[in-house]
Amino acid sequence: MTVAKTTSDSKVSRRQFIGYAWAVAVIALFAQAAGALYQFVQPIVQAGGFGGKVNAGNVNEFAVDTVSTVREMHGFVSRVEPQGALTMSWTCTHLGCTVPWVESEKQFHCPCHGSLYNTKGEVTGGPAPRPLDLYPSEVVGDELVVDTSQTIQRTKFDQSQITPFPKGA
Repeated sequence: MTVAKTTSDSKVSRRQFIGYAWAVAVIALFAQAAGALYQFVQPIVQAGGFGGKVNAGNVNEFAVDTVSTVREMHGFVSRVEPQGALTMSWTCTHLGCTVPWVESEKQFHCPCHGSLYNTKGEVTGGPAPRPLDLYPSEVVGDELVVDTSQTIQRTKFDQSQITPFPKGA
């Protein structure tokens, strides 16, 4: 009886198999890490989200002499006059803190260094060097659309900064 001998050239040894498995695992790990890093550095841009045009709401929702916080635009809609409103950023002009509206005092309070702003965003106290920044906005139909991709720096309040609302709004 003859026993057929197999050549060891066609077989993969256990050591080689483990080496190949480790190489595949390391390549898969680096590919996954590269994919995660790519997703991390990509900006999150979505239609109607911050960094683009945001629908702040229907113009009839903003009552005269009120300040409304609109989270999607990272700011406020201050209806200072019956004819229109200001669309302001909620970022303090001193050091960039988020400035909340305090309804009971009818003013904005910066929690970091005590800057105070009135309903028009003008500085009434504290170290802030200028009024709150504005966002360009327009009324489309009955909706207030705010462009959050840019801010308008200002030194004082001016009537031309108010976004006009349609009559009856």
